[in-house]
Amino acid sequence: MRWFPALTLACAGMACMLPAQAQKIAPGLWEIQMKLSSADGRLQEQMARMQKELAALPADQRKMMEEMMARQGVALDAAKGLQSVRVCISKEQAERDELPADPEGRCKYERMQRSGSTLRFAFTCTDPASRGEGEIKLQGDKAYTARMTTETSDKTGQVQRMEMNQQARWLSADCGTIRPAAKR
Repeated sequence: MRWFPALTLACAGMACMLPAQAQKIAPGLWEIQMKLSSADGRLQEQMARMQKELAALPADQRKMMEEMMARQGVALDAAKGLQSVRVCISKEQAERDELPADPEGRCKYERMQRSGSTLRFAFTCTDPASRGEGEIKLQGDKAYTARMTTETSDKTGQVQRMEMNQQARWLSADCGTIRPAAKR
């Protein structure tokens, strides 16, 4: 299940990269709530298994794991099928419209079209190899919703399709301990 965390974070980041010519995104700390699903139910099963494994850890190990994830801006609620990611957008990134997309450089846009407050895009990623498309609807400078579909191949070569719905909201001008992703 190596692709799940990386793909989720890459997709979350992809939604954060908005070429906001008509409207800027506010700099600061953002929270992105994601609901993930797959048609075959495997993703939901994996989320449930992960939640069960986390719950079975001794309290000190579970706390350590949750704190490690929180330092990276990630919180899970697998029981509800939600994942929450926090990202920091610097003032300079917001002004340059160079918001973090994929700090590890694994994804790139193939197509991007903007009409008013709606952005439609297609992308490809490596490690794991995947492709997808989606739509982002801005709701002012401090919120947006997004939906994405991503396809990736598992170890057997079978294509897996993941649906992601997001709601993002600006939390604060202060990012606390979360740092903006460096531009590559």
